Amino acid sequence: MNYFLNEEQEMIRDLTRKIADEKIVPVRAELDEKEEFPREIMKVLAQSDLFGLFIPEEYGGLGKGSLELAIAIEELSRACLGVATSYSANALGFLPILLNGSEEQKKKYLPDIAAGKKLVAFALTEASAGSDAAGVQTTAVKEGNEYVLNGTKQWITNGGEAEINTVVAMTNKSKGTRGASMFVVEHGTKGFTYGKKENKLGIRASSTRELVFDNCRIPEENLISKEGMGFIIAMKTLDIARNGVGAQGVGVAQGALDASLDFAMERRQFGQAISSFQAIQHMLADMATQIEAARALVYAVARHIDAGEKEISKVSAMAKLFASDVAMKVTVDAVQIMGGSGYMKDYPVEKMMRDAKILQIYEGTNQIQRNVIGQALIKEGAKKK
Repeated sequence: MNYFLNEEQEMIRDLTRKIADEKIVPVRAELDEKEEFPREIMKVLAQSDLFGLFIPEEYGGLGKGSLELAIAIEELSRACLGVATSYSANALGFLPILLNGSEEQKKKYLPDIAAGKKLVAFALTEASAGSDAAGVQTTAVKEGNEYVLNGTKQWITNGGEAEINTVVAMTNKSKGTRGASMFVVEHGTKGFTYGKKENKLGIRASSTRELVFDNCRIPEENLISKEGMGFIIAMKTLDIARNGVGAQGVGVAQGALDASLDFAMERRQFGQAISSFQAIQHMLADMATQIEAARALVYAVARHIDAGEKEISKVSAMAKLFASDVAMKVTVDAVQIMGGSGYMKDYPVEKMMRDAKILQIYEGTNQIQRNVIGQALIKEGAKKK
């Protein structure tokens, strides 16, 4: 289907696809098996200027938008969702600085991020603060011209690999969500260490780790915006980033469809290719239709964001919800089409199925997305009365 991409967008798609096919596909099974962070691939993406896609030109980036970022994420996800997660979580991590950072913070951090010299992690989740993002227990106490952080963040993507971390901590617990603030914490800061590295079902090439703050002192200039803005910044960040999860869903689903279609055309039973059976054709038809619908929604939401629309929570939640559900269904169907072969690690679809599950969970579970959409609909309905 023609999505009327311009020449630059097609170049980004083709470049990312080339990197995916040549650099990621040959090593994805090994990265998954060894739980190995794809450092060398990150270097290739950096050399190709892909880390700077969403960063303005004045800070060393390419000044592109959400659509270009979605296209790149989709192509990486088609090859390996673990690698794509490492890449897309970088954008999630720097968005608080881009959206609400001071000019000094932007000049200090964004050029190195755009060049791929420094990776970023976004640290919100804790043992008691997942879907309930307001349950953050990590504290930041002002002492002179410093903040002292104490607490533990859980399940942080790029944890231990990122040189820059954007961290939500409570500066005033009595104010609830209005007492949360956002900080930049750099790797190597005294009192900042790493805890357990998680052994995961999928996206095993991506590092998921605890961040531990034990009397971690950071300068007051590392506060993003002002005290009490942490929760608002986090929600604004997730509103934009969730469409990237939708792009991940489109990509991994497309990869699964491609693999199962190739298999169906080669696998013979009862004297003919299984692709000739109507049951298989119907499964493939449903998979292709669902992917195209998800891609259309993700691209439309990206254009909506790039147009500067302020109300994006609902549509971004829709893209994340729909595309991740499609990814899960399509990857399960791909395994079914390939039968016993699909269940074996000799083929990529079992990995794709394991990888796809996280898309329905991270950056807000799909149940939370339905809450966001439902509440927005009710609010819109009330305005019409």
